[in-house]
Amino acid sequence: MDRQVEVVAGDHVVSRVAGAVILVAHRERGPMTRDSRAVVAARALGDLVADVTEQAPDGPGRLVARQATRWLMKEAERISPGEPIEFGILSAAATGGIAVFLHGSVTAVLAGSMVEYYRGSDAAFTVDRVAESPAHAAALFIDEGRAPELPERGIGTLIEGLAPAAGAVMWFEGEPPVSRRPARPPVARQWSVEPPPPTAAFDAERDREPDPIPVDPNLIPTRTSNRLPTGPELDPDFGVPADPESVELHHAPTEVGGQGETSGTNPAPKPDPDLQRRLEQTAKANALTVKVLGFKCARAHPSDPRAAFCTVCGMPVDQTQPVAEVIRPPLGMLVLDDGMTYMVAADAVVGRDPEHSDAVHAGLIPLRIDDNSGGMSRVHAEIRLVNWDITLIDHGSTNGTRVRPPGYRDWVRLQPNQPFTLMPGAEIMLGNRVLRLEPVAPPPFG
Repeated sequence: MDRQVEVVAGDHVVSRVAGAVILVAHRERGPMTRDSRAVVAARALGDLVADVTEQAPDGPGRLVARQATRWLMKEAERISPGEPIEFGILSAAATGGIAVFLHGSVTAVLAGSMVEYYRGSDAAFTVDRVAESPAHAAALFIDEGRAPELPERGIGTLIEGLAPAAGAVMWFEGEPPVSRRPARPPVARQWSVEPPPPTAAFDAERDREPDPIPVDPNLIPTRTSNRLPTGPELDPDFGVPADPESVELHHAPTEVGGQGETSGTNPAPKPDPDLQRRLEQTAKANALTVKVLGFKCARAHPSDPRAAFCTVCGMPVDQTQPVAEVIRPPLGMLVLDDGMTYMVAADAVVGRDPEHSDAVHAGLIPLRIDDNSGGMSRVHAEIRLVNWDITLIDHGSTNGTRVRPPGYRDWVRLQPNQPFTLMPGAEIMLGNRVLRLEPVAPPPFG
């Protein structure tokens, strides 16, 4: 999204990477530095967005949301032990609109013919929405106890990198006053553009010294240039102090450990001893403290005792260990047919207008799904979590709820008020909309 992005001054951090806008809350005491958790998280999320954009350049929004959710489950604890990271992301959607992803006390504002607000604090875990591009502006604000308001449009713009901020506004109305300058990698040498043949002549070609190419002093760091320029070339608008020997834009230290330590797909990874505290903090923040009997994998993640692989990270689970009481993690992800996702972390009620239903008053989370076909009821179905199972219950809807289990060709209509256990890969039809249940964890050893 090549739009003007204006920074709203504040004490948090905003990042712009590959056209997307990332806002991360700074909750530590004292001023923000390059080693603050918010800055490290912003770099890590920027790296994630850049990688996803390479895979889906025409509209990475859906994939950004899915990868950000998995990042929250697996990587966030390494950056901020025991404290949830609150952030929001605005990115381009494949539909041509804008994708909004929020976690924690962050609010998104979409200003068009009417103003829409999406609040991360209202969700059980995350907010993941795709909307049409607003006629006026889209913005992210860190919640500070007052309703966010759009400022008057100025002339400043964040093209790439980090800056201290309380929010960021992406203007859609009119042309941006400062056009985005295409960045070029600051290389000092350039080899022949002709591909070398797979022979001994290849090494000889590489030994030739080409003429040096002058470097643009206004160069913006990109994926191929991950260090900040030094001295007079440093962008004065970049708000975080830079050490030319250590600051990297897109490679945040999300991994703890040096060479030789087990990581990645190693079946004996380094344990994660602080995970239980993080789960308790997250559950407390979202009022979702649910304890069940389960196993723990080598990284100390809670897992379904019936599964051979971890529910959280996909690593093998020792089936000989005794069961213990653990805090239940999210059991899956519902992916709507337009790419929006819902984390299955608590009991919920689904429909086209479930907010004022008796189920919501009883404590269930409302999941509102738009359906113009007239086939979806206001309160259509309920999702209930029973130990490690996800069950679906038709709420006596007018047109019924249909499920297609994985591997089946035909749809099965549910009996009203009778629970049906969902398996990963199952599809759900509510009116004219279809959802698919996907696991949160990656494939084994993935």
